[in-house]
Amino acid sequence: MEFPVRDTLIFAIIVLFFGQFLTRKISVLAKYNIPEPVSGGVVASLILALLHYLYGLEVSFDLSMRDDLLVMFFTTIGLTAKLSQLIKGGRVLLILLGLATVFLVIQNLVGVSLSSIMGYNPLGGLLGGSVALSGGHGTAIAWAPIFDRDHGMDGAMEVGIAVATFGLVFGGLIGGPLAQLLIKRHGIVSSHDEHLTVGVDRKHEPYIKILYDNVLRSILMIAVAEGIGEILNRILAASGVEMPSFVTALFGGILLANTIPVFIKRIPWPGDTQSMALIADLSLGLFLSMSLMSMQLWSLGDVFGTIVILMGLQIIAVALFAYFVIFPLVGKDYTAVVISSGYIGMALGATPTAVANMSAITKQFGAAPVAFIVIPLVGAFFIDIMNAIIIKGFIAVLG
Repeated sequence: MEFPVRDTLIFAIIVLFFGQFLTRKISVLAKYNIPEPVSGGVVASLILALLHYLYGLEVSFDLSMRDDLLVMFFTTIGLTAKLSQLIKGGRVLLILLGLATVFLVIQNLVGVSLSSIMGYNPLGGLLGGSVALSGGHGTAIAWAPIFDRDHGMDGAMEVGIAVATFGLVFGGLIGGPLAQLLIKRHGIVSSHDEHLTVGVDRKHEPYIKILYDNVLRSILMIAVAEGIGEILNRILAASGVEMPSFVTALFGGILLANTIPVFIKRIPWPGDTQSMALIADLSLGLFLSMSLMSMQLWSLGDVFGTIVILMGLQIIAVALFAYFVIFPLVGKDYTAVVISSGYIGMALGATPTAVANMSAITKQFGAAPVAFIVIPLVGAFFIDIMNAIIIKGFIAVLG
C-alpha cells in the first residue's frame, strides 16, 4: 500500500494528534518531556509493523514534502536568531563542537569494540557508531556503498539504516528524562522568558494571539530566506562545497533577522511573534511524524538482536557523556540542561530530533534561545565535517 503526498500529510497530522493524545493520557510522557511527534510516530510505526507481520501488509509513504518541511523549520530558527544571541553562543558553540568531536571517537570505539567481541568485521562497528548515529540516515546511505564495495561488507546499507532508525527513536526518548534528572539533581532554576523559539508555553497555550498580519509577514520572510539560502547553496556548489539546503536556509534566516530590523525599522519583524513560533512547531512536528511513522521496522528483523545490544551500549555512553561532560562544561545552568538534552537527540538521531527534545523542555520550563542556535549549527553543519574526517581516520587504521 502506497500513500501519495496528500494522504501522507493526512496520516502525519493524525499521528501528531495521536502523540498529543498520548501525552495527555500518559502522564509519564509529559513528565519526562517526550516529544509528541516521537511518541505518536513510534506507536504508528509499531502498529504498521504489526500489520505487516500479521497480514503481510507493507505500507510506504511519499515523503517528498518532508524535505520542504525541514527547510522551513530551520529557516524559522534563523529568522529568530539575534546577533547578541549568536555572540553569546559563540563560546558555547566552540566548546560543544570540541566535545561532540571527542564523542564521535568514543562512539566509534564502542561500535568497533562490540563488533570485534562478537566476531564481526571491526569496520562494521563504524556503521554502529558515528556513521549512522551522529551522521543519521543520510550519512549511513552515503557511506554504506563504500563499506560494501571497498571492504566486502555485505548488507552494509541495511545495517546502517537500521542503526540510524533505532537512533532516531531513542534520541527522542532519552533527552527529556535526562533533562528532568539534571534539573532535579542540580536544583536548576528554569527560564522565566515566555517567548519560545519553537511552539508556545503549555501554560499559556489557551491564550496565544495569532494575528493575520504576523502570519503573512512570517510566510513572506520564510520564503525570502529560503530564496537567499538557495542562492547561497548554488554559489557554494559552484565553489565545490556541498551543503544541505536547510543549512543555507538557516543562514538566510539569520541574515534577514540581523539586517531588516536594524535598517528597515518600519517593518514589524515577525521573528519574535507567536505566529513564527507556531510555524516552527508545526513544520518540525510534521517532519518528525513523517520520519518516524515511515520507519519500516519489519526490515530490521535479521539484525535486531545485535542492534539492541549495540544501542544499549551507545545509549549508556551518550547519557553519561551528556550528564558528566556536556552539562558541566557548557555552563551547568538551564541553557546547559536544554543543550544536553538536545545533544542526546543529535548524537543518537538527527538535528530535528535534538530540537524536538529542546522544544518539549522549553514548553514546560521556559525559553533557552542560545540552545536553539548552538545545536542546529553544530548538528546540521560542523559535526558532519568532523565526522567525515574521523570516519576516514578509523578506516585508515582498521582497513
